[in-house]
Amino acid sequence: MDLKLKDKVVMVAAASRGLGYGVAMACAREGAKVSIASRGRAAIDEAARSIREATGAQVGAYTFDAGEADSISDWVERTRADLGPVDGLLINAGGPPSGNFVDFGDEDWQAAFELTLMSAVRMIRAVLPDMLDRGGSVLTVTSSSVKEPIDVILLSNVMRSGVTALIKSLSLEYADRNVRFNNLMPGLIDTDRVASLNQVRAEQTGTTPEQVRQRQEAALPMKRYGRPDEFGRAAAFLLSDAAGYITGVSLAVDGGKMKTVW
Repeated sequence: MDLKLKDKVVMVAAASRGLGYGVAMACAREGAKVSIASRGRAAIDEAARSIREATGAQVGAYTFDAGEADSISDWVERTRADLGPVDGLLINAGGPPSGNFVDFGDEDWQAAFELTLMSAVRMIRAVLPDMLDRGGSVLTVTSSSVKEPIDVILLSNVMRSGVTALIKSLSLEYADRNVRFNNLMPGLIDTDRVASLNQVRAEQTGTTPEQVRQRQEAALPMKRYGRPDEFGRAAAFLLSDAAGYITGVSLAVDGGKMKTVW
């Protein structure tokens, strides 16, 4: 299938590794011009080098902080200057700290709000003028927790549910302008984030991260974790014109983990 991403400008946040890297690689393989960003200069430069070598695509590497409004604006402005108007945006940010309700004060809730919900608001606000002129696609990385809350990630459960509501609302507001808004809900994908959560669970239960993973995989219908490249291909599809009549949906990439029917 031709996803019609060739020469489209796609911005991918938090793309130095993990899910963001998988999405950037998948879009680059389809011929997109990819703008990738993360906090660390060395890591994002290495990710860009790797994607260029694998795909031959044009890749811009930038540093930004998803929790800072000016940093987001600067990334978008530099992308426009280097690559052109934005056609696609993947909203992604490192998850808030793990923990339970009694572990968090007001400052923790506010930081999670800025990192997870307000980063989405600000990224969309920054790219929307381009998309209103030419159409476009916005995709967020949320979590299966927006439908089935996950233990130890309370802050993420709450804030990513807010992102999901935002995206559904905007999908209705801008459907007639050919700007599409969707969510991807990863389940257990083999990333550093999942590994760090397994470490927390291991400490709580007196086991090892390897034992936590084994138990999780045994409970999954497909009996394994997903791979970032599998997640990336699902994202590339939703970001592309091939998904031109899909908006306002939350797609689970979870190997069948969720049992809900809606």
